[in-house]
Amino acid sequence: MGRGEGTRVVRLKRVYDPAEPGADGVRVLVDRLWPRGLSKEAAEVDEWAKALAPSSELRKWFHGGGSVEEFRERYAVELEAAEAVAEIARLREVASAGPVTLLTAVKDPGASHAGVLAALLT
Repeated sequence: MGRGEGTRVVRLKRVYDPAEPGADGVRVLVDRLWPRGLSKEAAEVDEWAKALAPSSELRKWFHGGGSVEEFRERYAVELEAAEAVAEIARLREVASAGPVTLLTAVKDPGASHAGVLAALLT
């Protein structure tokens, strides 16, 4: 690690799960669409990083039967866009200062785009 870099704590969580104020740190929604049936107050989201969500085209392709491995590869390419690169760098800095929890509406956050993001942030 270089000077000034601390250990980054990045957690994954469903946005529908209750917030844990002492553990979650900065709560970042990483979905393109707001979760159904959830108010902004109930979600307790600090940031909404739409630029880090998979494109609608990629999401539709994957839900139409695309493979997990190819999804991850295509998503990694999308994350090379300038806006996403800047957002990843910013979140790395935030995570160096304290915990960051990536929030998503998917049932298994670790097997989703959020898991790919968490790996990039740590």
